[in-house]
Amino acid sequence: MSKKESETDQLVTQIIKGIEEVKGQNIEILDLRAIENTVCDYFIICDGTSNTQVNAIVNSVQKTTSKAIKEKPWHVEGSDNAEWVLIDYVHVVVHVFQKHIREFYDIEGLWGDAKSVKIESTY
Repeated sequence: MSKKESETDQLVTQIIKGIEEVKGQNIEILDLRAIENTVCDYFIICDGTSNTQVNAIVNSVQKTTSKAIKEKPWHVEGSDNAEWVLIDYVHVVVHVFQKHIREFYDIEGLWGDAKSVKIESTY
């Protein structure tokens, strides 16, 4: 395993932890590495029940990754209305949706070729 892969795996682990700490729901990892011309290696998608929870998930992910592995996002978009917030860590992009917005955009459907892993919540 290369250093980049190892760092990416650590980042994915910490992002999931950050989502779970504030009870983000329906966590799914899309592995885009086998698809040509993708912008990153992984999408991590989850949803929250309100804009308050979406913002809490975003803050938790940033705090967890920053504290555990000193990783800060390159870019964050969508925090203003908190219906769909994108946290860009370059190799890993996190999409935090409100449930109805996630269903509407159906990113998982758009990236149907990606290998998908659903994370079973422990709550």
